[in-house]
Amino acid sequence: MQDPEERTKRQTSRRNFLGQALTAAGTAIAAPTLIHQATSAQNMNTTQTPAPGEMAVTLTVNGKPRSLTLEPRVTLLDALREQLGLVGSKKGCDHGQCGACTVLIDGERVYSCLALAVMQEGKAITTVEGLANGDVLHPVQDAFIDNDGFQCGYCTPGQVCASVALLDEIKRGCASAITPDLTRAPQLADLSEAEIKERLSGNLCRCSAYNGIVAAVQQAAGQQPPAPAAAMLLTEPAEVLV
Repeated sequence: MQDPEERTKRQTSRRNFLGQALTAAGTAIAAPTLIHQATSAQNMNTTQTPAPGEMAVTLTVNGKPRSLTLEPRVTLLDALREQLGLVGSKKGCDHGQCGACTVLIDGERVYSCLALAVMQEGKAITTVEGLANGDVLHPVQDAFIDNDGFQCGYCTPGQVCASVALLDEIKRGCASAITPDLTRAPQLADLSEAEIKERLSGNLCRCSAYNGIVAAVQQAAGQQPPAPAAAMLLTEPAEVLV
């Protein structure tokens, strides 16, 4: 018959063995995870850098250098409106879809809501406030007034800047998607209503003042715009108006 004390020692040893085996298995499973976490933490500390803070930038706006301190994520539109007080450029969709924020950068039209301000250093930025020469309006601005090229006026600054760029593109001989003859440079005298609408298709007018906008561009291009419907009614014989 087996000694009870010896049986107890054997059972204790068996339990110890099972416990040690389970401990070893758990350590083997957890070790790769712990190593991976430690490695990831080490890589995070060595490769990630803190987000950059504000930085100094000088923007040339309407012919004048303007020194600003901005975060790199600030859009040109927000810098113009909130930092420089140039609120002519409007924030409409803030997604580059409506054109209300259009400005000119080195003569090219740009949606300022999609342009980072810090990336415009060294470039010539022109907003609607910089188009006039003192008290003398730009010809496009005059034409918009003459032809009622606006209603509420919210989109007008972007429409005006885009129209100025449109006329400059024609002068440089830039074709559009619907230019009929690509073998010759487009001319202001040949600027059609369809061509104007195509070139201004990135600027929306929720009031639908498109007829006046097209007429304004035609006038600024040196063409004779069609008479507005209201003016045509006033020239009709009196019996027609009764």
